[in-house]
Amino acid sequence: MPSDASPKVAILLCTYHGQRYLAEQLDSFAAQSYKSWEVWASDDCSRDKTQEILNSYQRKWGRDRLSIHSGPAEGFAANFLSLTCKKKIQAGYYAYSDQDDIWETDKLERAMNWLTSMPENIPAMYCSRTRLIDEKDRDIGLSPLFTKPPSFPNALMQNIGGGNTMVFNNAACELLREAGADIDVVTHDWWVYLVVSACGGRVFYDTYPSLRYRQHEGNLVGMNIGWRARLVRMSMLWHGRFRDYNDRNIRALGRLRHKITPENREIFDRFSISRNRGLYFRLIGIKQCGLYRQTTLGNLGLALAAIFKKF
Repeated sequence: MPSDASPKVAILLCTYHGQRYLAEQLDSFAAQSYKSWEVWASDDCSRDKTQEILNSYQRKWGRDRLSIHSGPAEGFAANFLSLTCKKKIQAGYYAYSDQDDIWETDKLERAMNWLTSMPENIPAMYCSRTRLIDEKDRDIGLSPLFTKPPSFPNALMQNIGGGNTMVFNNAACELLREAGADIDVVTHDWWVYLVVSACGGRVFYDTYPSLRYRQHEGNLVGMNIGWRARLVRMSMLWHGRFRDYNDRNIRALGRLRHKITPENREIFDRFSISRNRGLYFRLIGIKQCGLYRQTTLGNLGLALAAIFKKF
């Protein structure tokens, strides 16, 4: 059972046809060195044995340790946001979890060591690098190592933390709940990075790989490494996907405009306006807003996106 002396972490687990790897992920929760956690699982109408596996672990762990719910069946982002905004889930901290990864035993402990050093009233989010594995749990590499500091100007351009690594505090969760579960965002994890950084919160990117991130056949975007993945992203940029992402993120952040810090509100407004103006103002806007991505190649792509009005 969880220790009463340690802050509780609510693990927000979303599932959909996850029978193949779900048990291994649940077992990695049980192996955590940080013991004060509970799982809230939201299943998006799986037709395989996912529900049976969840029910089996609920019988073993107890309903106070594993609570099972039905998702909105509107995609993974909507499922995660529905859990995030479920008011009956009350904890000091929240951790997103996919159904097919394997957490390292010290994943929660590392996150909590940093998060508990932050003031409780300041939104704070932990994320980390990952170790990539194939479908048979064989190592195939590491996710990209980001060396530039997390910030709102960076969050406007990219997400540096996979949701499967994210742990955030109650102050961050309150902002997400204020924005609502019906928000139209690209992904739930990018949304958390945007909200926390925009509203004066703290973001910590841990270079330690905190989990084993399973890569499935054809999972190029998730893998995020190699030339094939880069070509996929460049194609998405050229066909207007990146611009659409920014349109959606800008509309979503509008719900929390009153919570954005004055400095970041100025960046947000300048970015929103300059991206729709002529070439000179688009390029100047990038510089004035301090927008950046984490790699040289990424920043080259950003410049090209500005030139061709694709951001």
